[in-house]
Amino acid sequence: MEKNVANLFTDEIMEVALRQFAIQREVKKLGDFENYVYEVIKDKKTYILRLTHSSHRSAESICSELDWINYLYKYGINVPKVYETVNGKLVTAIRARDGSTFFACLFSKAPGRPVKVNDESFSKKLFYQWGRTVGKIHTATKEYCRGEEIKERLHWNEDELLAIERFIPKDEELVIANAKKLISDVERLERTDDQYGLIHSDLHHGNFFYDGKDIHVFDFDDCCFHWLYYATLFRYPENKKGERKAFASIFLESFLAGYTTENILPDEWKKQVSLFLRLRDVTLYTVFHKKIAPADRSERVKSLLKEIRARIERKMPLVEL
Repeated sequence: MEKNVANLFTDEIMEVALRQFAIQREVKKLGDFENYVYEVIKDKKTYILRLTHSSHRSAESICSELDWINYLYKYGINVPKVYETVNGKLVTAIRARDGSTFFACLFSKAPGRPVKVNDESFSKKLFYQWGRTVGKIHTATKEYCRGEEIKERLHWNEDELLAIERFIPKDEELVIANAKKLISDVERLERTDDQYGLIHSDLHHGNFFYDGKDIHVFDFDDCCFHWLYYATLFRYPENKKGERKAFASIFLESFLAGYTTENILPDEWKKQVSLFLRLRDVTLYTVFHKKIAPADRSERVKSLLKEIRARIERKMPLVEL
């Protein structure tokens, strides 16, 4: 979390959030990169409490996210249930001392367990279910109509992370030029109901639990209108490109086998996915620059930024399909 936001997040703000959802005081912090996320207890059941600063999302944007999640939940997709406050609202706004706002919302905790890339369960069976679940979400969303009071969620090119020059150092001229050209290339892609729509857009293995049979998806904070794609994983480091490519082939074959049981693929999907892998690099590169000041970057973050910068400068995706 940016330091200026962290300085605003006080115990008083947390106390208000807990009261609004009638939650017990005992909480367990799960994350604080883009949102503050906590495991909490209410009536002896476990829930997930999320607090989002207004510099990251507006109230309208959060409401549109929750409206879509509720639609998917009612459709039968394995996503969280969204709970209301004691006043019957899905989102509660809590004022910070500088006049900005934290928005709190409460979700059911997903069943199952997290999966790590070195687990035995990180296998073709999981990749198939992963793809099938994404396909289900994309197919279900074709019938989604938001309520009149719900503002449309942002489209991919409205993401502030694509305001390249706002976050990337000005002396990285080649990175900036290549990123802008890539964004322009993606903007020219065809948009049809089968290719373009509201998607999760960040469905990596850290954003679902697995129960051995099905995956249960959460963290829809980055959902937006985009082409229907998925980015390959960082299982192997940069110096093991052969292993990375072999793994990507195994992953993609199983993922797409699951996906195509629920939805169709566009004719030029391979070309599109290569563009989206490169676009993913751009947004990752930007978010690290936004969220982590140079003095606070670990050696791991510095190494990752170096790898991503090299790929952007060479116009290369994480892996060749």
